[in-house]
Amino acid sequence: MQNNKFLELNANENSLGMSASAKQAITESLGEGFRYPDNPRNALISKISSIHDVSENQISLGNGSTENIRATLQMLQNKALKEGRQFQMVIPVPTFDCAAMYANAIGVPVVKIPVTAENYDLDFDELQKTADEFDGISLFYICNPNNPTGIITATEKLKTWISNAPDNHYFLLDQAYMDYVSDPSFESAIEWVKQGLSGNLVVIHTFSKLCALAGMRVGYAISNPQTIENIEAFMSMDNTNLSGAVAAIATLNDAEFLALSLRTTNQSRQMIETVLDELGLCYLPSQSNFIFYEIKGDLKTYIDRMRDHDIKVGREFPPVTGFNRLTLGRPDEMAVFVKTLKLFREKGWV
Repeated sequence: MQNNKFLELNANENSLGMSASAKQAITESLGEGFRYPDNPRNALISKISSIHDVSENQISLGNGSTENIRATLQMLQNKALKEGRQFQMVIPVPTFDCAAMYANAIGVPVVKIPVTAENYDLDFDELQKTADEFDGISLFYICNPNNPTGIITATEKLKTWISNAPDNHYFLLDQAYMDYVSDPSFESAIEWVKQGLSGNLVVIHTFSKLCALAGMRVGYAISNPQTIENIEAFMSMDNTNLSGAVAAIATLNDAEFLALSLRTTNQSRQMIETVLDELGLCYLPSQSNFIFYEIKGDLKTYIDRMRDHDIKVGREFPPVTGFNRLTLGRPDEMAVFVKTLKLFREKGWV
């Protein structure tokens, strides 16, 4: 159990909580808990297929999208072994570190390319150079919007880069936060899969954020049918539990809750941007449910002081220094944070 003493503003969870419809669906499904989740899984795949207008054989359900990350990595490692080729993963940093953790665990080299100093975006030249100089298979893991920066990469630049890639370059695009994007220039890479932009593109999404189902562990990957079949060979059987599947379906059908979830996050973002502007602390233009903002002073000290005031904020994200990631919780939680941040300014801590 989490310590309710603290405001949990460090894990990008949705503190609005599960929808009432999801809770009801879980409760009503308990009588079927003795059966395997085949029917709910199939129903969820059908629902995702309908939402994105892709075939059901283009979808792989995961025990959270992190399982989709792991399986894609293992699939390509196996491909490289069979073909007698080297395999590496190339990632921008900072980014969500789950992919690198999985790679390290199975002995896959990870090459880390810092984001640009100008705008914290992808350094396409260095990413490309790293892969071009490697005689083997390269997997690019790209989180868009990126975590922890919260920014999106220009659609046309990313799309062109992927479309011009050679056959030994693969792309795993993590769109965990795509539901929060308000920038009209953004285009989901799921559309690129549908357009046949690249046979080496896998896009993943999760129900942990807007849908508030982090504890239910439901995510999915979308790609071409052959790639999905190859990934499925490395997924655990019956990996989506009954409760997770029915909760995900109920939430997807609950337009009122989804609208409330998005509206709440946007309200909280505005509250935080207002106080950061007031205090003269710069921040990156967030397209997610968190915000990456400047801290004037030692970051570790700031994190510790926030914890002393019963608030958990994000950890350090090297190589970027002097910035902290704050999860956008409910407006009432943000009000507590705002009050504390202003207190820190009075004390000369920020």
